Amino acid sequence: MDLDLIAKQTELIIRSLLTEHSMKRGSILVIGCSSSEVAGGRIGKDSSEEIGQVIFQTAKRITDEMGVFLACQCCEHLNRALVVENACAEKYGYEPVCVVPWLHGGGSFATAAYHHFTEPVVVEHIKASAGIDIGDTLIGMHLKDVAVPVHFSQQKIGEAHVVAAYSRPKLIGGERAHYA
Repeated sequence: MDLDLIAKQTELIIRSLLTEHSMKRGSILVIGCSSSEVAGGRIGKDSSEEIGQVIFQTAKRITDEMGVFLACQCCEHLNRALVVENACAEKYGYEPVCVVPWLHGGGSFATAAYHHFTEPVVVEHIKASAGIDIGDTLIGMHLKDVAVPVHFSQQKIGEAHVVAAYSRPKLIGGERAHYA
């Protein structure tokens, strides 16, 4: 697998989402990633440390530039918990849980995050402002209530299908309401 190509595809998708649907500084972008799917395998069966590292490093660099917290979703074996910086958990009042992701229990992307964040913690739930799902990992449970799908011209990273969404405030009040 061409790791440079994976990094370029990842960067294109993340930058597209964050520039077309700007997020406030300090908001959260959640990413779920199956390195197995990126490599062309079946989710959870062909995990790649190298792919997880490349996607994490690319995502971290861009989210740091834009002042957005990155939340890295673990696999189903850790109930799709998330690795975040402690500063993120503290800002939003997320309670850390006691687990350390690894290649076959959390996945390569979350493992890379745990080992490369400055002060990593794992939390069970968040409400992110936007998210990217690389390889159909089901990030929807971690998005704010009204998720709006985003379609990219680049629809894959490696061999993995990519879906993204941003959230918007709920529209309430019916026909008499005016919206900003």
